[in-house]
Amino acid sequence: MITVEKLNQFGANTAEGIARCAGSEALYLRLVGMIPNEKNFDKLKSSVEDGDLDAAFEAVHTLKGVLGNLSLTPMYDKSVELTEPLRARTQMDYTPLVNELISMKEDLAALCAD
Repeated sequence: MITVEKLNQFGANTAEGIARCAGSEALYLRLVGMIPNEKNFDKLKSSVEDGDLDAAFEAVHTLKGVLGNLSLTPMYDKSVELTEPLRARTQMDYTPLVNELISMKEDLAALCAD
């Protein structure tokens, strides 16, 4: 089960995230628990694999907003690292960055399942 303590150890700024949820810890934890099932992770991965930088940008930009609003700082920072080159449609290998973000999502999923 996800807890504020586990999220703090993960690197989240839970105080900020809870404040964005009108001070409701329960709402914050429920929203964070939804992140592992967010479809834009799959969309980002498949779009990068297909070389579709437009779709990859849309997916990561959406993730950046969600992760930022929930103050999941490590994941947010990685999404920022992906967003700007994708915004510019920079030709590069995005796979390592995408895999890092997906690995973080899997770590978060494990925290939610414990």
